[in-house]
Amino acid sequence: MKILFVCMGNICRSPLLEGWARHTLEAAGQGHRAQLDSAGTGGWHAGSPPDPRAIAASARHGVDLRGQRARAVSPEDFQAFDLMLAADGDTLQWLRQHAPPEARARLHLALAWCEAAHRGDVPDPYYGDAAGFEATCTLARAAAEGLLRKLAPQA
Repeated sequence: MKILFVCMGNICRSPLLEGWARHTLEAAGQGHRAQLDSAGTGGWHAGSPPDPRAIAASARHGVDLRGQRARAVSPEDFQAFDLMLAADGDTLQWLRQHAPPEARARLHLALAWCEAAHRGDVPDPYYGDAAGFEATCTLARAAAEGLLRKLAPQA
């Protein structure tokens, strides 16, 4: 299964979501079951690594984001990915507006399958402090664990 995590700029939330998903699937011996990537709705940061605060927050939990580079969602992504998981409702709306009709059933919120789903959005920590990045890590971990549960029955 190919899964793309999407947020606005692809330097905070979507790299954290991708990193936590990879870490969680690999720790469960399920890393082979999914190809993971992340992208942004815009290309402002294309080629840049994740925000240093995201790298630091995830590293404190043993999750390495250093190899990731930002990119924008491409039209081909709507065909290439089995799931496109948005960090927030605005991003989900953007995806729905740009997706061809046959791809819309593959678009969901990243928190859709976890206990934190009642929150809906993964808040953007970009304009905040380290505590915001820690909170985003907590939600990214919950999203990854929910994704693992979702993939388990499809084994």
